[in-house]
Amino acid sequence: MTSRRQTSLLFLVAVATALLSISIGSVHVDPGKVLNSLVFPTDDTTSLVITQLRLPRTLTAFTVGALLAVAGALLQVLLRNPLADPYILGVSGGASVAMLTAMLLGGVGAWLGGSAIAGSMVSVLLVFGLSRFGRGNAQLRLLLTGVIVAAGWGALISLLLSVSSARQLHGMLFWLMGDLAGSKLPISAMVVLVLGSAVAWRLARALNLLARGESFAAALGERPARLRTVIYFLASILTATAVSLAGNIGFVGLVVPHLLRLAGTTDHRWLIPQCVLLGGSFLVLADTLARTLVAPQQLPVGVITALVGVPLFLYLLIRSDKQ
Repeated sequence: MTSRRQTSLLFLVAVATALLSISIGSVHVDPGKVLNSLVFPTDDTTSLVITQLRLPRTLTAFTVGALLAVAGALLQVLLRNPLADPYILGVSGGASVAMLTAMLLGGVGAWLGGSAIAGSMVSVLLVFGLSRFGRGNAQLRLLLTGVIVAAGWGALISLLLSVSSARQLHGMLFWLMGDLAGSKLPISAMVVLVLGSAVAWRLARALNLLARGESFAAALGERPARLRTVIYFLASILTATAVSLAGNIGFVGLVVPHLLRLAGTTDHRWLIPQCVLLGGSFLVLADTLARTLVAPQQLPVGVITALVGVPLFLYLLIRSDKQ
């Protein structure tokens, strides 16, 4: 299948999963009624459920999945490691510590999202600054520094959970496992997704060269050191935005780019938009399962992505070894 056809197919899948997510719930709505309510919203109960509850949650799920998938694709090129994911360099750890601290202090609403983004940026600066010391393989230093900083954030998260009250603990744990409940229209996050994906797409040629090695990229006119900095900060901004919306949701940024590369998409001019479509669709489906499997109780969406992502990734590893 050509890249163009594959992208078109993924677009249709994204539309279908969005309609499915909006249609399914405590009250099932026909897809025709969904489309009619979206185009001509009214004040009846069904229309309000669609436009005020399900549409914002579906858009949030799609945006978060797309952000994580694009960030994963960028970091896998940066580290030249197909096992890299958006959380490997400690970005989510910094966001989690900052947001849990804000929860302990009674922060709500924009304070929580803002604290998560601030914590992510602190982690980015810390990892990037420390990795610049020393000599040797820059990618390996960055990876090891990120792993160590992430371990430190993990210890602080355990400390914050241990000193929190029983009333706060449930909400904290739910957020740490990925929570899309109470989502509102993610306008700012969608802007970040569009701009971040556009920048990544403009860097497609440089990403293609860097994936073949820094020496190869430098020989063809790229500046690997500057490119690494741009990729790292871009991936971190995308990850921080996703974490601020929904907490820690694993495997999306790991599995989606890997799956697309195994399907034959290696050119980042096509890989970036395909990551947006498949990453968003994957998380929309996972969230639909999370809120319907044991309804009326809702599961953390991160649990669903892990249950699906672990066997899927093992299958992909086995398949790649056989090729």
